[in-house]
Amino acid sequence: MPQTKAGYEYLLAYKITVPIYDYTVEFCKKWINYHSRTKDQMEQAARSGMQNILEGSKEESLKSYIKLAGVARASLEELLNDYLSYARQNKIDIWDGYKSKREIREIGLIWEIIKKTPVLPIHPDFPNLPNHPEMAVNLMVTIINQANYLIDKLILSLKEKHMKEGGLTEELYRKRVEYRKKHSI
Repeated sequence: MPQTKAGYEYLLAYKITVPIYDYTVEFCKKWINYHSRTKDQMEQAARSGMQNILEGSKEESLKSYIKLAGVARASLEELLNDYLSYARQNKIDIWDGYKSKREIREIGLIWEIIKKTPVLPIHPDFPNLPNHPEMAVNLMVTIINQANYLIDKLILSLKEKHMKEGGLTEELYRKRVEYRKKHSI
């Protein structure tokens, strides 16, 4: 019998965070001082951007899922700012999204891999991080912005679901009222 995957693994908002984390680790190895706090902060922000979507999706409470998706979003915003700071400190131009998509072929390849299958394979064959810092920074800025957009959409849909269906507390209260009605004398 085929093993089913967790719901979060089908989300584009989650799938794009996987290369963000992997590339951030690679970027830090290449261009950030190994013993710097910045390296640790960038890697943790990238990991948090990925892991909090996973963790949130496993929560019974929709409110907790919304909160953790927000934490993922905030972590990626922090990471984005680290890349922008790196660019500023190293006099690297930040390109608009159109130029990045046109000039950095890896962006299209990443999305081909993400969209090819419903869930990512254990070892997705993402292209290597570009060897030039300007291209690498612009790749990261672009895909983090894309992830932030998708996480914003995820949070909005979770809030709408909460508004329509209520949350865990409301569900438990309804069940308690039903139980009392059935078992009252």
